[in-house]
Amino acid sequence: MNQDHSEEEYWLALLRAPGVGPVNFVRLIKNFESPRGVFEAGYGQWLSFNMKEPLLKYLPHPDWAAVEKDIQWLVQPNHYLLTIDSPEYPSRLREINNPPPVLFVHGDIALLSSQQIAMVGTRKPSPEGAQTAKEFAEYLSFQGFTITSGMAYGIDAISHWGALACSGKTIAVAGTGLDRVYPAKHHELAHKIAETGALISELPLGTPVHRSQFPIRSRIVSGLSLGTLVIEAPEKSGALYTARHATNQRREVFAIPGSIYNPLVKGCHQLIKEGAKLVETVADIFEELLPIHHHSVGQTESKTKVRVSSPITSTKLTTIEQTDSSNNITIIDKIDSFAIPNEKMAPGNLIKTKNDLSDLEPDYIRLLGYLEAGPTSIDNLVEQSGLTAGDISSMLLILELRGLVATQSGGLYTRTGGNR
Repeated sequence: MNQDHSEEEYWLALLRAPGVGPVNFVRLIKNFESPRGVFEAGYGQWLSFNMKEPLLKYLPHPDWAAVEKDIQWLVQPNHYLLTIDSPEYPSRLREINNPPPVLFVHGDIALLSSQQIAMVGTRKPSPEGAQTAKEFAEYLSFQGFTITSGMAYGIDAISHWGALACSGKTIAVAGTGLDRVYPAKHHELAHKIAETGALISELPLGTPVHRSQFPIRSRIVSGLSLGTLVIEAPEKSGALYTARHATNQRREVFAIPGSIYNPLVKGCHQLIKEGAKLVETVADIFEELLPIHHHSVGQTESKTKVRVSSPITSTKLTTIEQTDSSNNITIIDKIDSFAIPNEKMAPGNLIKTKNDLSDLEPDYIRLLGYLEAGPTSIDNLVEQSGLTAGDISSMLLILELRGLVATQSGGLYTRTGGNR
């Protein structure tokens, strides 16, 4: 093994190793003390750790050419690599299950440790929902919170623009490598976020779009945040993944209600039934977060109010009332500029009742079958199924949200419910 590589390069090389997701990455560095230690251990120790064939073939010959491209990206201004051992790694994110071992950052790295609120929702909001997201994002930003989301169409993008219109402090968690922008129409938004906020990703540079990555990245959106605010989420919305992650991470979940006849808020109503806090004004959010958030909002909140026009049948906000001209908020008219394409939703179409397996695709049924024998690891499931680790991770997440699978210590998964 070439000894001339830096510690940072070993982290990047291990990140690109086949079959090494967040759980196995942490297990490896705990066992071998560091990424360098993993590569230098030798074939005998690798075998004793029960490594699979693809990893055994990769470790003697890491993809140093790809790592060199990573390094070239990192030397550019405001480009950073945070490892889970870095002092700058956000402590709130380190607390979650399966924290990302590595984060690529483009922008203000200090924002990752700021007080954040996640804002998520449908990719196809109503005009009322878009206005709600814009005004909540602007006002929360005005009160000192960083707005964190996934830069998707709809509520995500509107929330980012709302924060940019006020403090400029917003974080976008990408579902691809940071050398590309997805959706492609959000190049301007990504550029603006990088200027005053931050773009982050756990995925190596060059990672293309794949649907399995978006539910998984949602754990980072919620994991960075004190709480998650859901605005207009249908029953099958991908935004519900972020809310579920927040619940599992013991973070606050907030949901804005709407008309019982509006299908766009069915997911929000379900979250409220499950214990999410019903939100009509920003005061409802402050009530839960003020003990945690160390920003002096009490006096300002008494002067500045955001109200909904009707507590149940409408989520439309009135204009922000200001009694102190020094606290004026500039409202930008960005809503009409959002392109909402006719895209398929993220795989939220798999969220149904625990006992109803009729909607599951054959691969999911097969995966549940493998779990019948008892707790097992992602590596074993990859070997049994022939699927990639990324696909397996995404499928396990969906099954976990359905209540069919549970995680155990040591990164193991077990079958928990449903028709057997």
